[in-house]
Amino acid sequence: MSTLVTRTLKIRVKDKHAVLLQRMATQVNQVWNFCNETSSRSIRERSTWLSGFDLQKYTKGFSKCDGVVIGSTTVQQVCEEYVTRRKQFKKAKLRWRVSNPQSSRRSLGWIPFKSGAVIYSNGQIQFAGHRLSLWDSYGLSNYKLRAGNFNQDSRGRWYLNVVVQIPSVASAGTRSVGMDLGVKTAVTTSDGQKLAGHWYRDQEEALARAQRAKKKDRVRTIHAKIANQRKDALHKFSHAMVSQYGAIFVGNISSQWMLKTSSAKGTLDASWGRLKIMLEYKSQQAGVIFEVVNEAYTTQTCSCCGNIPSSSPKGRAGLRVREWTCSDCGAHHDRDVNAAVNILAAGHRRLAGIPVL
Repeated sequence: MSTLVTRTLKIRVKDKHAVLLQRMATQVNQVWNFCNETSSRSIRERSTWLSGFDLQKYTKGFSKCDGVVIGSTTVQQVCEEYVTRRKQFKKAKLRWRVSNPQSSRRSLGWIPFKSGAVIYSNGQIQFAGHRLSLWDSYGLSNYKLRAGNFNQDSRGRWYLNVVVQIPSVASAGTRSVGMDLGVKTAVTTSDGQKLAGHWYRDQEEALARAQRAKKKDRVRTIHAKIANQRKDALHKFSHAMVSQYGAIFVGNISSQWMLKTSSAKGTLDASWGRLKIMLEYKSQQAGVIFEVVNEAYTTQTCSCCGNIPSSSPKGRAGLRVREWTCSDCGAHHDRDVNAAVNILAAGHRRLAGIPVL
């Protein structure tokens, strides 16, 4: 019997409902800001940290006021979410949510809801007494809808994000793979597969033209296109890796350290952190081993003889060297593939319980 795993589906809501959803989002912001002020005043004056239940008592009856279109469950969820974020960021007061569309600090629309608050029927969802049409690309009638939210992107488009449960599918892969994360190539595997990862670079010229012409809508469209292409490519690549392999090993390169170098733009474009997150949760769902291993000296070490020869790329000057030949054993290497093979070997040593120096 297959186990069930949670998955969040993102479906676009049709634009004709944008005005209604924006109205709801404004009222959500009002509840959030009230919780923010009430909580911070309680901390300042009485040294008391209000819980989500306490804030729900203060906001009781808001949904029954004239002109309010959000339900009581949404108000309760906003209170709970506020307390969760306050604990997460360890702050007595969070940022205000701004509804004014002309403000540079405007908050993008967000409407949370609890499990059972949305019902799917005939291509529409019922929410807070309203029927909203959407482009159902997943077949929502096949799922039991749980908690989630509506959110707005920078172009004003609205999306339904809802949690569902699906049966887990075990991976058929039996081999192992090592992955080297980089800037020139976002990912290189030990068997030679590569993910280029130049999504921002490919659109940089068009983005610069739009910025010089001060076309704000065009700039937002290009940024959204870059984000969508990156997310789609990472999802497809991570899904392919989990389907093909039974064990995945990734180097522990730090994005934070790379952001302090001249490779910062390429590092952000490669999005290593997001890829690791995708690989980790997809591996857990498919029963695949996923490990992050120490990748120190994996580029300089020859994967054939295990030595660090004098001919291997070293330091900043070595970043330009994409291929090299080992002066000890004569093996010719692709820089990134060699590093990925060494990462794979380090992963095998970890699974075998052999300490890695």
